[in-house]
Amino acid sequence: MNRRQFIRNSSFAAAGITILNFPVFGKNAPSNKVVVAVMGVNSRGAYLARCFSELENVEVAYICDVEDGAIKNGLNELRNAKRQPTIIKDIRELVKKTDFDALVIAAPDHWHAPAALLGVSHGKHVYVEKPCGHNPHEGELLVQAMNKYGKLIQMGNQRRSMPQIIGAVKEVRDGIIGNPYYAKAWYNNNRKSIGYGKKIPVPATLDFELWQGPAIRKDYQDNLVHYNWHWFWNWGTGEACNNGTHEIDTCRWFLGVDFPNKVVSGGGRYAYKDDWQTPDTQTATFEFSENKAITWEGKSCNNYPGDGGAGRGFIIYGDKGTLVNHGNDDYAIYDYDNKLVKKMDTGSQNAANNTVSANGNLDFFHFINFVDSVRDNAKLTSPVTEGHKSVLLCHLANISQRTGRALHCNPLNGHILNDKEAAALWKREYAKGWEMKL
Repeated sequence: MNRRQFIRNSSFAAAGITILNFPVFGKNAPSNKVVVAVMGVNSRGAYLARCFSELENVEVAYICDVEDGAIKNGLNELRNAKRQPTIIKDIRELVKKTDFDALVIAAPDHWHAPAALLGVSHGKHVYVEKPCGHNPHEGELLVQAMNKYGKLIQMGNQRRSMPQIIGAVKEVRDGIIGNPYYAKAWYNNNRKSIGYGKKIPVPATLDFELWQGPAIRKDYQDNLVHYNWHWFWNWGTGEACNNGTHEIDTCRWFLGVDFPNKVVSGGGRYAYKDDWQTPDTQTATFEFSENKAITWEGKSCNNYPGDGGAGRGFIIYGDKGTLVNHGNDDYAIYDYDNKLVKKMDTGSQNAANNTVSANGNLDFFHFINFVDSVRDNAKLTSPVTEGHKSVLLCHLANISQRTGRALHCNPLNGHILNDKEAAALWKREYAKGWEMKL
């Protein structure tokens, strides 16, 4: 279903919710056109390219990737677009082009912040998929970069733009469940073993040097590209940042908290013995000085449903009631005696384990918010100033798990206190010549 069908069929449209904030007669005016380039088009990025191309008065002028098969995927998704994109493999060359407005980033995690910084420093607005950084320091740099260069940076935590979730947050803030003091989130999947990779020559279809980019150089192996890099610390950030970001972010939003004062996380690679380095099973608890807390449980290799029979979701506990979400824009509110007060079903099909789009057409609300903000007709629902705070929780969970210790943090900025080993993981080492600089 394309964007026009989505809006026509959506329960939100039937309810009269407006998602386009610029005048109807002026929406196709040249001054309203937004031209984008998309970096990383193997899977999620190819989907993003097609979605942006379907938005009113938006064109995809360029796609950027370092692997021939991915480029083919991106071109295929844009085969029916009015404008056929130009291919540029090197992001450093792409950002020098002056004929596009915004850079959309769906490359591997180690590229998210470096590419975003290249974009804004060359005058582009940026839409970057979660996480907004490979480590906490990179998130901080992007917050500084957005302020320094005066360009927008939106993170791809799409629930921030879903009207029903926005409405639910307002209801909680208005006191429907009393004081929200605790949130629980979960994510389950049935990922298989990635085995032990063999070191083989780099395929002729892949520029592995440019694929690694800012990361410390490692040998190529046959179980890394395209998806399994998620589970290697040199390039990925594990399930906590991969999928945990969404529910952890939503929990933080509902509770109205920012930085934690304590983080405890445990887990490991339990399901299989292979090259996978990050946890496949992980629990994390985040405590805040406002006497509130969040817990997250990730099970990458066992998809037995969590609370309420859902593969992912969250629960917000208040002193007068409870709000339950099952992974999309749905929610149910119960009073203190567990009597159902209100229920809102999802406006789109939920596919929790879909690596391209778990939320289906609901993603469009986030894309529209971004391009409308570029037009200066709206405000970002998830600027990197907010996205960084949520991704930081995920990074802190990983740091706690890796060090095997509870982290005590500065509640003003989340920085780790009195633990040099853990604090050393706040940043990363970069390949020579690829260091991030404002």
